[in-house]
Amino acid sequence: MGFAEFMERALYDPEHGFYESGQAGRRGGHFITSPEVGPLFGAVVGRMLDHRWDDLGRPDPFTVVDAGAGPGTLARTVAKAEPHCMPALRWINVERSAAGRSSHTVGQSARAMPEGPITGVIVANELLDNLPLRLFDTNGREVGEDPASPDARLTPRQDQACTWLAQALSFLDRGTVVVIDYMSTTEKMATRPWPEWLRTYRGHERGEDPWTAPGSQDITCEVALDQLAAMCPPTRVNSQAEWLRVHGIDELVDEGAAAWRAGAVRGDLAALTGRSRTIEAEALLDPAGLGGFTVAEWDVPVPQGD
Repeated sequence: MGFAEFMERALYDPEHGFYESGQAGRRGGHFITSPEVGPLFGAVVGRMLDHRWDDLGRPDPFTVVDAGAGPGTLARTVAKAEPHCMPALRWINVERSAAGRSSHTVGQSARAMPEGPITGVIVANELLDNLPLRLFDTNGREVGEDPASPDARLTPRQDQACTWLAQALSFLDRGTVVVIDYMSTTEKMATRPWPEWLRTYRGHERGEDPWTAPGSQDITCEVALDQLAAMCPPTRVNSQAEWLRVHGIDELVDEGAAAWRAGAVRGDLAALTGRSRTIEAEALLDPAGLGGFTVAEWDVPVPQGD
């Protein structure tokens, strides 16, 4: 059994896979993603969607696909932010696990990507790092279900991530694919010990090696941006902190601070919500954490060079 098949079973087996535990992406589970930090991330995504909706001529329907939606938190927080595109918005939560789909309350819920073509945005937030990958040692031998030495130098081949991107681009008639993840390059990963880029998480902490107790911990790998770019060069690449600022996080934090100053004495809900934006922004913009993630975007039609 190759590592890709092993990882597929450890994460997605219908009975024993990690994602069928229903704990992934929840505050009480093994890790949280940017949407789970609080409603601020969804509010910024709502602004991004408004920008793309305007750029595309305000289509109706304007389809947004949240690929790897988990429990559907992003859909709920975007809806709560009430972006201008909301009347035209057709939101589709795509989630493989039945446990995740059971929590979808906003938009449509689907196990697989919809049939195209669609006009809109496909968002993959911390999805590609969980797609099964192949591993090779320095002699070109494929690594399987037997543990590798922590000191070994391995090279990832992320064929499934590249296939996912190709399919996502093919679903779009017009729009943008947005991939948010922690990324590196194949060359950089090959020069580092594999435990630095192929990691596991359990209980909000680093877990054991990926081969230990399959199904009980998340397995996640840095995304090789060069492998995606070889298939199709991205239109834009930013850090998550840069991307959030482009789409107005600082303005939203300032609005929240003003609401806090105006209502702190009363302690009303609007004031408390405004105060929380500052705390959420610190986590989302932290360059050593979520703010250091990479946001790669592909526009369709693909812009033509000069």
